[in-house]
Formats: sequence, C-alpha cells, structure tokens
Amino acid sequence: MSKSIFYHAGCPVCVSAEQDIISLIGADNVEVVHLGNDKNKIGEAENAGVKSVPALITPNGNVLHLNFGASMADVKG
Repeated sequence: MSKSIFYHAGCPVCVSAEQDIISLIGADNVEVVHLGNDKNKIGEAENAGVKSVPALITPNGNVLHLNFGASMADVKG
C-alpha cells in the first residue's frame, strides 16, 4: 500500500478528523472512504482491522483509531 486510507462515517468527529488528516499528510497521500456513502467498503475496513471510525490505515498496514466517533456495528446500521 502506498497511501494511507482514512475511513469515516460522516459524523462531525469524523469530518473534523478528515480535515486534520488531509492537512497533516496531504490529500495526495490519503484515500478518504466515507463508509456511510460507500457501504461496500465496510468489509474491507473490518478486514484491515478497523473497529471504529474515524480510523487511519497507514501505508504499512497499522490501524490508528482516532477520537471515537462510531463503532463498526453502528456504521453497519
């Protein structure tokens, strides 16, 4: 993986974290996935180790859970 992946669900906590992540590492270095709009990516996020959103997957596969916004169960609805 060459880019980080930022998963979120669109809540205010997630949107704020998205803005900060993009500001910190640059839009070209991160793929942003809104799981509320792109539910087919939920399995991909879970397989990568995401337990809650917002979460950042680093290029080497580490999962960084940021400022709890919603559990994956909440995202699945």
